[in-house]
Amino acid sequence: MTQIAVVPGSFDPVTLGHLDVIGRAAGLFDEVHVLVVHNPDKKTAMFDAVDRVRLIEESLAETDAPANIRVGEWTAGLLVDYCRQVGATVLVKGVRSGEDVAYETPMAIMNRHLADVETVFLLPEASRAHVSSSLIRQVATLGGDVSPYVPVVVDEALRNAVG
Repeated sequence: MTQIAVVPGSFDPVTLGHLDVIGRAAGLFDEVHVLVVHNPDKKTAMFDAVDRVRLIEESLAETDAPANIRVGEWTAGLLVDYCRQVGATVLVKGVRSGEDVAYETPMAIMNRHLADVETVFLLPEASRAHVSSSLIRQVATLGGDVSPYVPVVVDEALRNAVG
């Protein structure tokens, strides 16, 4: 039986930390779906969902990612509905701190209750533990260099977006 995992996120933009988690998930599961999802707590996005999917795909190609990774978006309902649709039994979440664990834990419990989908937490490389998409957006918007934290294609997209 093929074990399918889903790595959901807003990925606005995708960072090297995200790619690290995605790559390690690809080594643990037969198939990994990287899913751009709408987060109602995040009011504005720098990139629309289509651009985020494209940036993830191009970033994965840039790093010669494993062939068992699929990229898409989901806006039509609960994340566990997507899991049921594709036969996924695991969600993979990257967590950087205890705050992330505290935020993710209630959702993990609810997803297990709703659809018997387990959540696996993966820690980032220590050198990337402080990096978040929102921090990257803020630094890029203020003219800072984010190139050590994002793929080349994302760095270019950020430079074009902020002028």
